[in-house]
Amino acid sequence: MQSPCVARCGLNDDEICMGCFRHIDEIVAWSQSDNGQKQRILDKLPQRRSHYLGQQNSQILSREKWLAAEKRLEDTK
Repeated sequence: MQSPCVARCGLNDDEICMGCFRHIDEIVAWSQSDNGQKQRILDKLPQRRSHYLGQQNSQILSREKWLAAEKRLEDTK
């Protein structure tokens, strides 16, 4: 299943990417997710897009944020 990434990464204050409207944890977990998990993520995006559309990126998707999300996901396993 193809990623919804549009290569316009920038996180808002809720850590939602304003390009694809996925949460940082969903972005990091995407490559390890099965198709069912990916579809559940994709199903959330239209509502998020409506909610967040027009807001500005307040943060860049940095390596530090990526590593923090990886750690959160690892801690939940």
